[in-house]
Parts: sequence; structure tokens; C-alpha cells
Amino acid sequence: MNFAVGLKPLLAEARSMESLEKQLLCPICLEMFSKPVVILPCQHNLCRKCANDIFQASNPLWQSRGSGAGPSGGRFRCPTCRHEVLLDRHGVYGLQRNLLVENIIDIYKQESRPLPPLMCKDHEDERINIYCVTCEVPTCSMCKVFGAHKDCEVAPLQSIFQGQKSELNNCISMLVAGNDRIQTIISQLEDSCRSTEQHVGLRFDSLCSILEERKKELLQSIAREQEGKVQRVRGLIRQYGDHLEASSKLVETAIQAMEEPQMAVYLQHSKELLKKITDMSKVSMSSRPEPGYESMDHFSINVDHVAEMLRTIDFQGWGEDEERDGGKMGIGWGWG
Repeated sequence: MNFAVGLKPLLAEARSMESLEKQLLCPICLEMFSKPVVILPCQHNLCRKCANDIFQASNPLWQSRGSGAGPSGGRFRCPTCRHEVLLDRHGVYGLQRNLLVENIIDIYKQESRPLPPLMCKDHEDERINIYCVTCEVPTCSMCKVFGAHKDCEVAPLQSIFQGQKSELNNCISMLVAGNDRIQTIISQLEDSCRSTEQHVGLRFDSLCSILEERKKELLQSIAREQEGKVQRVRGLIRQYGDHLEASSKLVETAIQAMEEPQMAVYLQHSKELLKKITDMSKVSMSSRPEPGYESMDHFSINVDHVAEMLRTIDFQGWGEDEERDGGKMGIGWGWG
């Protein structure tokens, strides 16, 4: 027997697991991430305890400020990329947990546990070791020779396993790419809800108090039309958000399925999972508003001439005689 040949796949698997373990190490404690794992705005991960240690070191007076810290609870830099992380009054506990990394760690820790072989229901002493292509189910050699699958086409379990696993991996990549596109759409829609009102508000803020009543009248006209547009955009945000949440859960389920070491167990559920992913990827995202839908340009206001008039307001009849008489003169307002 050639032991070197049999050792190669084992070494390859060991290198793969070693590479995965390196990705799951915290850059602070150099140990595998411990629950809960927090994800920073720069997408790097830390143990919550390690993140809290860095935060406390960078903000020694944070606890003494208590709940009165205001909108910003402090800041520190990511130890991996040096990106500045701003925290609210909740500190590190306001950071989002990375449940995906936590699940991967759980799966990784279970890899070393021995798993019992899957046995045939019809032949209790036979392991499931082939795949019936005709019936699309894993089965045993006895079922092919004497049992229910004797007239069916069969294939090695390994080849079907690798093929469907590769297909699932491609589907996961497709879903992740789709999720990125949906997240971009959601961000754009959220921006469109805010931009028009902020723009109009900034134009009015440059005027003096005597224009406030007119400002309210014009904003009421804008609000009637904008409300209809914003309601539609918010509805689309909810629609895309629900799809993104469902798709992300499906990605997590698919990743867990990829880690299944038993081919037969994997193949029992892979077809249904592939169908769910295919159906999810076919959901139409074509209901976006037409380009320029959020535009409120027809409500744009040019106040330059009004501002110029306000800057020319001056006292009337202010001359040398009035200057000598001081308080005896009357002061009026006029446009210069």
C-alpha cells in the first residue's frame, strides 16, 4: 500500500482547517473568538471583552460620565486597520454581534468529533455508500443488487456530493452578491427620503426671522407631494429589507450545510436547499422608482435677490443734523 498517496488528502485537509483557524483568531488575545463576537464598522471582528479592554484604555473617564455622555460614548481604533470606531452611550455593548462568525466557530469545534456512519433502513448492516440517480436519493449496495434500486442508475456518492456541493457554493456566491446589490439599493432609497427636506431646510436657514412664516407655507406645499413619494420609497425599503433578511438567513443555512461532513446526510437535504436558493435568486427587484423619482427640483427656490434686499436695509435720513440731535430724530426702515 502506498501510504504517501493516502496521506496527501489528509495533509490538504489539515492545511485547510489550519487556514480557517487563523481566520477565527482574535487579533488582540490571539485566541479563537469567544462569544459574543462584535463586528466593527470596518467589518473586522473582535471578542467583546477585547473590544471593551481597548475601549476602556482609550476612554479612561467613560464610566464616570455615565448616561450623560451624549450622542458619542467614546472612540478607539481598530487594531487591524486603524480605522476610528465611534461608539454611542452604550459603549462596546452598542456594537452588532457577528452571529455568522459565532456559528462558524461552533461548527469548527464540532469537526473533530467522530460521527457515526449512516446505515440503510432496509439493510441494517449496510452503510449508505452510493447514490441512486434515478430516484435522487442516497442508498446502499444491497439495495442496488437486490433491493428497490436494482433497476435504477446509480453513481458514486462522492462524485454526486462534490458536484452538488460545488453547485451550492456557486449559489451562495450568487446570493451574497445579490445581497450586496440590495443593500446598495436600500441605502440609496434611504438617502432619497432625506435629501429633499434637508435641502429646502438649508435654503430657509439662511434667511432672517421675518421669512419664517413664508417658509412654513412653502414647506406645506412641498410636504403634500413629498409625503406620497416618501411613503412609496419607505414601502420599497421594507420590501427589500424583508428580502435581504430572508436571503441572509438562507446564506447562513447554506454555509452550515457546506460544513456537513457526511455525504449522505448532506444529500438528504441539499436538493430542497438548492431549490430555495434558486427561488430566492429569481425574486424580482425591478420595482424601483424610475430615475429622478425623488427629485423635487420643481420646488427649488432662488432667494438670492431677497437676501440682497435684506442686506441693504438701513436707517432712513441718517445724516449730520440727525447725528447731532441724537435721540430727537425718528428712525425708520427702508430699502437702500
